[in-house]
Amino acid sequence: MTARHLDVAERRARLVTRHALDPSTRADDPVGAARSVVALHATDPLTVFLSVRARTDGVGPEDIERAFVEDRSLIRWLGWRRTLFAVPRELVPVIHASATRAVAARERRSLIGVVARSAITVDPDRWLDGVEHVVVEALTARGEATTSELIEAVPALAAPVRTAVGTRWERTHRAGVLVLPLLAMQGRLVRGRPRGTWVSSQFYWASTEAWLGTPLEGQDPAAARAEVVRRWLRAFGPGTEADLRWWTGWPVRDVRAALAAVPHVQVDLGGAVGHVLADDLDPTPLPEPTAALLPTLDPTTMGWRDRDWYFDRPNGLVDSAGNVGPTVWWAGRVVGGWAQRPDGQVVTGLVEDVGADARRAIADEADRVRDWLGPVRLAPGVLPPYQRALVH
Repeated sequence: MTARHLDVAERRARLVTRHALDPSTRADDPVGAARSVVALHATDPLTVFLSVRARTDGVGPEDIERAFVEDRSLIRWLGWRRTLFAVPRELVPVIHASATRAVAARERRSLIGVVARSAITVDPDRWLDGVEHVVVEALTARGEATTSELIEAVPALAAPVRTAVGTRWERTHRAGVLVLPLLAMQGRLVRGRPRGTWVSSQFYWASTEAWLGTPLEGQDPAAARAEVVRRWLRAFGPGTEADLRWWTGWPVRDVRAALAAVPHVQVDLGGAVGHVLADDLDPTPLPEPTAALLPTLDPTTMGWRDRDWYFDRPNGLVDSAGNVGPTVWWAGRVVGGWAQRPDGQVVTGLVEDVGADARRAIADEADRVRDWLGPVRLAPGVLPPYQRALVH
């Protein structure tokens, strides 16, 4: 039996509609925006807010803050590829079992080595066990605390430790700067409310059980990986095995086992083998062309390893590490970049001629982003050469 062929036009149609970038498929709230792409990249706090803005109507920064702090329906959690995500609450145990737990084990071994080389104890493993216990107790008693407050409350966290010894990246840190993120990877702490405004990248720590109101649920890693693949295929399918390996960061054996556990079929992507859920073969017509301005590291832009079908002119829009900056989209493909100037104006640059109608729609979307941001000035962590040139 010949595999169903999904051409580029249909893949773009799926992207636009499933990622809530078409006006007819907008999400109702921040959690819906996150679910449309499984989870939102959150290493840069700006990305979360601008990713939600692009996928909703009538949702402001205060609504997104409420989802994080008051409702706690979105949780900042480190997951696949050792990346911080904004995760729908119900997905936290799944991410933890499928990715975070393994990352935590590796990071703990690494930190024990750092402690040993820093010569602050003769028994690094026991020292770290004791510090972790004291930190969780101290935070439980306080309710929430900043990194600085915890270092003051737990003197062992102030011990100097050296990282990357013997290289040009060698640095001396206070131990707390490494211990607290490790505790979060272990599922014992969580990043709570921000220190300052919504553009802040620093947060108060809280115990996970206190923040969620319940202990973190344990799940079987294999079942959790299968659930992640199911959600990824629903949002990003069709995708190749290489796409899944890149997105999850899992070994090939884990990707293949998770795929095998999820009912799916193979499709022809024009020379490559793609995968879609078994109940997801109905055609998706391309909706009316629409414009979108997506932020640095948006999940849609970063969702596949092989991007030629929606991103065929990456020169200048991607930094030297392969990270994609703010992008302009039209009809399901990247057509340029954008940036905010110091006066608040949102400016765009196009890498191809998209026609007058598209240029007007893109300009209107840029005005909407400007109005949504108001007095806020962006400082994205990734701003490749093309977008940086727009600022000046």
